[in-house]
Amino acid sequence: MFARLPLYLRLIRMDKPIGSLLLLWPTLNALWIASNGHPSPSLLAIFVVGTILMRSAGCAINDYADRDFDRYVKRTESRPITSGKIRAWEALAIAAGLSIVSFLLILPLNGLTKGLSVVALFVAGSYPFTKRFFAIPQAYLGIAFGFGIPMAFAAVQNHVPAIAWIMLAANVFWSVAYDTEYAMVDRDDDIKIGIRTSALTFGRFDVAAIMLCYAVTLGIYASLGIVLHFGWLFWAGWAGAVGCALYHYTLIRDRERMPCFKAFLHNNWLGGVLFVGIAAHYAVAGL
Repeated sequence: MFARLPLYLRLIRMDKPIGSLLLLWPTLNALWIASNGHPSPSLLAIFVVGTILMRSAGCAINDYADRDFDRYVKRTESRPITSGKIRAWEALAIAAGLSIVSFLLILPLNGLTKGLSVVALFVAGSYPFTKRFFAIPQAYLGIAFGFGIPMAFAAVQNHVPAIAWIMLAANVFWSVAYDTEYAMVDRDDDIKIGIRTSALTFGRFDVAAIMLCYAVTLGIYASLGIVLHFGWLFWAGWAGAVGCALYHYTLIRDRERMPCFKAFLHNNWLGGVLFVGIAAHYAVAGL
């Protein structure tokens, strides 16, 4: 068991925290807005740890679902299941265990949050299979990666207001943007094995589609900033996020594999500066 621990950690991508961060930033945005900038420490801990655990469970399910495809993709051929270092049932067992622990974390929360967690689990577990038939599975991923948003509002306010669903929509567009950049890295391999991705669906309009998705995401957050009367610190963070998106254009415009992957990774900074702007606004407003 202990000898195999490094393989299990690779399976759940503990060596690649970017996925957890891409889930965490929109969840933190929701927690701060729902609580007017004052989430309780216990609630913050529950959502941070829960986000990491559910992302890890999702990685295990993803590798189980893609075990017969990953061997044909250079970037994924050495993953633990595909390379035969761990068995498929082990991945399912790990995913189930992490999901159970995540649910135990939210037991102190209200019934609405628990109910939403069941929906979140279904969406996360079914996402890998959408790549077989859905032209833009990245949109479904955006729902899976953003379901912490309505859960955060439910946990704080015991209901899910319209703003939560608007923020979830923003997250869908952001996910399509960054995961299309990610899919551009594997475009040639995906064509061979028949996987559906937004990079293939958008075709020669892939760069334009990515920038449009960034524009919609940041446009929604700008609208929220106006409606919620956010101050200049929010707008500074928002401007930083716009700068990140423009930088990503310089990386992806030639459609080269490694710059596209670099743009994908850099989305951590886009999400981070947007959250810092929101948190800074509430910190100053509370003085």
